Amino acid sequence: MAEKAALTRQVEELVLEAVRRGASMADIAALRDPDICNPDDAVEALQRGNERFFSGKARRPEASANERRAQIMSQTPFAVVLACSDSRVPVEVVFDQGLGDLFIVRVAGHVVESATLGSIEYAIAHLKCQLLVVMGHEGCGAVKAAMLPEDEVAGEPEHVRDLLGRVRPALVNMPQIRDNKARMREAVLHNVRLQVARVGENPTVRGAVDQQKMRVIGAYYEIGSGAVEFLITDEDLALEPGGDPPPVPRGR
Repeated sequence: MAEKAALTRQVEELVLEAVRRGASMADIAALRDPDICNPDDAVEALQRGNERFFSGKARRPEASANERRAQIMSQTPFAVVLACSDSRVPVEVVFDQGLGDLFIVRVAGHVVESATLGSIEYAIAHLKCQLLVVMGHEGCGAVKAAMLPEDEVAGEPEHVRDLLGRVRPALVNMPQIRDNKARMREAVLHNVRLQVARVGENPTVRGAVDQQKMRVIGAYYEIGSGAVEFLITDEDLALEPGGDPPPVPRGR
């Protein structure tokens, strides 16, 4: 930790020196090398950041004024996160990450569809993100709505119905759980697994995974505690028997 802090101070000193000599924003942006070098490091960075957040030790990483200006030239996020639009799930805060660290795609129910896939493809092809996280959360309203009877869902606006239709297949093989909170948690986890499988079918994602340039994992954010549960192994991410679609490789 002390070594990393010393390295950060060294970079900041280099930035200040570059500003004094009139360096361009491109020159300043090039001074900071990415801290994350592989998918495993990316997972660890998110795990450690969430540990700081839920334990009340978040650092709330902030860039200096010059570093913020340098970000005009480029961005180098180490992970792309497909998360829900819910206002209680601020992704950078939950993982205690700063400006430029994460490329975040947010849509109700964290569903995979054309726009979310396009954003993810861009992050892989142009930003070289090394990790893709599909993150659900406690008390997800989209998942709860998808659990309603068909006649109630039919009363929703057209595009809400389309969104819920992308969640409902995850709920087909749900076990019978009497406790409401436990049932909701299981439903969200089923949806995370389904969306991970769906995004894994995408050729750009699959290609990055096959080349070991990226990992695809799931996550579940518990609003009450602030803790994130990571779904990393094949067992964690396995769909229920008869689920749709079949599991796909997720990298190592």
